[in-house]
Amino acid sequence: MQAARGAAVAADQPAETAAPRRRTRWVLLTALLVLAADEISKAIVVSTLADRGPVTAIPHVLHLTLTRNAGAAFSLGGGATILFTVVAAAVAVVILRTARTLDSTGWAMALGLLLGGALGNLTDRVFRAPAVFRGHVVDWLELPHWPVFNLADSAIVVGGILAVLLAMRGVELDGSRR
Repeated sequence: MQAARGAAVAADQPAETAAPRRRTRWVLLTALLVLAADEISKAIVVSTLADRGPVTAIPHVLHLTLTRNAGAAFSLGGGATILFTVVAAAVAVVILRTARTLDSTGWAMALGLLLGGALGNLTDRVFRAPAVFRGHVVDWLELPHWPVFNLADSAIVVGGILAVLLAMRGVELDGSRR
C-alpha cells in the first residue's frame, strides 16, 4: 500500500494517517531539541553566572546576563505567573492536538519550535523558585537595546515568524495551498 505522497506504509496503517504521523514526529523531534537546548543552556548559565555580573560574549553585540523573569515577554505581567503557566500549558495541548492532523513539514517545524519554546519556559515556571507553578523563567541572552531572553524565547519568535510566512504564502496545515 502507498501513502498519498508515494511513501510506503505498513499494511495495518491507513494511508491517510501515515503522513500526519510523520509530521507529528517532526513536531515532537523539533520540540525535544529546542527543550533540550534550552534546559541545558539554562543549567550551564545558572551554574556559571549565578554569582557574576554580565559576561561579554561578543563586544557591543552579546552579553550573557543571568536574570529571572516572573512575567511574560519583556517582563510584562510579573504578578500573573500562574496565568502564564496555565496559558503555556494550554498552548502546548493545542499544538499537540493540531500536530496529529498535520501534513505540512513547514507547519510541523513552526509548531515544533513553538511547542519546544513553550515547554522550555513552562518547565521553569513549574519547577524553579520561588514555588511550584510560580517559578521565574531563566533569561540570559542580552543584546543592545533589547530585553534579556533565552533559547526558548528565540524558538517561539522563529516559530511564530515561520507560521506567519507559511500563512502569508497560503500554506495550509494539510500542506495544500489556498
